[in-house]
Amino acid sequence: MSTIHWTENHTHQSARWHSENNTPLPQRTVVADDRMKANDAYRQACEGTALLWQGDFHNAQQLLQAMGRRIDRKPPRSSTSPSESFRLHRRSSNHRARVLGKLLVLLDDDYTLALRRAPDVHQACRKAYGPSKGPMAVSLRELLGVIGAHQWRLKGVDVPALGTRIHPHYGVFTPVRGEYVDLVAHAPLPPETRHSPATGTAFDLGTGTGVLAAVLAHRGINRVVATDISPRALACARENVYRLALTDRIEVSGPGLFPEGRADLIVCNPPWLPARPTGPIEQGVYDPDSTMLHSFLTGLSARLRPGGEGWLILSDLAEHLGLRTRRQLLDAIQAAHLRVVDKIDTKPRHPRSRDATNPLHTARSAETTSLWRLMTTA
Repeated sequence: MSTIHWTENHTHQSARWHSENNTPLPQRTVVADDRMKANDAYRQACEGTALLWQGDFHNAQQLLQAMGRRIDRKPPRSSTSPSESFRLHRRSSNHRARVLGKLLVLLDDDYTLALRRAPDVHQACRKAYGPSKGPMAVSLRELLGVIGAHQWRLKGVDVPALGTRIHPHYGVFTPVRGEYVDLVAHAPLPPETRHSPATGTAFDLGTGTGVLAAVLAHRGINRVVATDISPRALACARENVYRLALTDRIEVSGPGLFPEGRADLIVCNPPWLPARPTGPIEQGVYDPDSTMLHSFLTGLSARLRPGGEGWLILSDLAEHLGLRTRRQLLDAIQAAHLRVVDKIDTKPRHPRSRDATNPLHTARSAETTSLWRLMTTA
């Protein structure tokens, strides 16, 4: 267990250090309060000093925003290469996370945040972190993410394809990009499944919230097995399946990618960008070396029933960023003894695709999300 140390009122203090993004333990920590100026906070954070906040909660939020504005005064240099632009964007994002992550708060026993005007964060923290294990220091940025995620969990995300809401958990990819859900909701089912969905079996690999498993069940498939490697995702999917009264048709299994047995339809929506995540929170977006994508493709033939299909839901954003070529994807499909029987495309509807100020706007504006229908070549 990592422990953070600081001095307060000439007394040595310590607490457990926690970071969801695996940020290293700060080497030096000082106490900060409402007298701290933004320039001083920014300078010390850039030098690697952590600031343990003991002032007003709302003032801490304002200080965090002021530190962010100072980072934004030095935007990443531009590049004509899409892959270099992505690399610079990632480096800039990581720098922002490191600097802003230096503003810390202390959560006491039972996740009490003892700051003036602080909200009650007990429930949000317990849902994200589990039972309290004593005082814990976290970055204010992470705590704000926990609070925001808890609101998403309570409110839920509207899924028109289901006519109801899915409730994401902290650290689980939120299905706010509805185009990939709609692809699964409307793509033609494999012929045998289409004629008799009540006897069909489907696998949803990397289920996350369980939204695609629910869509498959909603389309009449009698048995759906949903898997994930993340314990948080498995717990989230089980809760959503229960909430949707689908426990008799959807089995949540894991941790792992492929469950036992074979299926008529195997669906996978892997992370779309072949890059390394900085922590568990980014694992729904970044797939180092396209590991999950290749694991799905190479394992698909052995798990499909005769006449069955594998559905790969994938954005071509990586291609526009120069991180993967279409030829590499097609070669991987062919090497796995698979053939493409159809490809259904849709354009993204999320705000980033229209945000001209986004450093990756050129690639995002050209992005297409596709559902690749795959069958074995044998």
